[in-house]
Amino acid sequence: MKTTVAIVNEPGQPFLLEEVEIDEPRADEVLVRIVATGLCHTDLSLRDTLPAEMFPRVFGHEGAGVVEQVGADVTGITVGDHVLMSFRSCRECAKCAEGLVGYCDQSMMFNYMGFRMDGSTTHHRDGNPVYASFFGQSSMAQHAIAYADNCVVVDKSLDLATLAPYGCGFQTGAGTVLNIFEPGPDDSLVVFGCGAVGLAAIVAAKASGCGTIVAVDLMASRLEVAEKYGAVAVDPGALGEQSVVDKVKELTGGGASYAIDTTAISAVVKQAQQSLAMRGTLVALGLGAEEYAIDAIDLLQSGKVIRSSVEGESDPQEMIPRLIAMRAAGDFDVDDLVTTYSFDQIQQAIDDVTSGAVVKPVLVW
Repeated sequence: MKTTVAIVNEPGQPFLLEEVEIDEPRADEVLVRIVATGLCHTDLSLRDTLPAEMFPRVFGHEGAGVVEQVGADVTGITVGDHVLMSFRSCRECAKCAEGLVGYCDQSMMFNYMGFRMDGSTTHHRDGNPVYASFFGQSSMAQHAIAYADNCVVVDKSLDLATLAPYGCGFQTGAGTVLNIFEPGPDDSLVVFGCGAVGLAAIVAAKASGCGTIVAVDLMASRLEVAEKYGAVAVDPGALGEQSVVDKVKELTGGGASYAIDTTAISAVVKQAQQSLAMRGTLVALGLGAEEYAIDAIDLLQSGKVIRSSVEGESDPQEMIPRLIAMRAAGDFDVDDLVTTYSFDQIQQAIDDVTSGAVVKPVLVW
């Protein structure tokens, strides 16, 4: 069949709406009619950095839609189901068996290469391959081929445009807090970079009863939102001679128990490390830097941990329902972070999130 996709023909080029051919779903695949797709920094970063031989390509990995066809071997999903889509995993390797599905042995093939395991592509244009299967979905499109392992069935009464970001951005920020930190009233958290991931982390920390939450960002609009969620706002540009590190230590009584960086700016990651208390933990979530500077003396004398996380250690089949339940209970109120755009406004959505005018753009058909 034919469908319309937001295709990128070469690295760094714009998203263009074009009609391409999409395969019928194979026995292990699901065809989803896309209703909404969150626009994530990962889509933009990889658009600009993947090699030319991996294009033309369809991005999109926060898809939400309605199931139209189900392959013969798929269980647990039926035609008409509403689904949120997330990243893929094999569910069979040692890491998957431990519940660490973000570290699946086949993660690179499933999520980034742009084709099936047998080398075929799900999309074609004029008889030529179009690289798709991004996070097992490539949901910047009217239709996507997905799989049982990365589709989460949700209640049909829920608004798919509001929930689309749960597949990656919201899951990553909240999962880092809920799965790795598990903060309590005696703990403190500092978040550097208050976009969708950072704000989701702040909301989750508040719901967890974290004692002190500090938000660091240069954008006043982002800090205002963070304050609404219970964080103390810090604008590095307004501190005068006081350093960010000293300010965070002042607010947290000597240093934060936990820190998150979403900026991928080396100097900021170093500040996040230095803002920690003894034996504190920093999780670096930002994408874009090739290397970070760290304070080696501080690290060696403090027992601090600097680590990363894939999707906040989340299993989408567990984390997405958990966050939806928290939302229903009033503990994960992130609906106002979402701003919707029609798919033909994709460049406006990119411009707005880049400038800070919006937090989380979601594209809708």
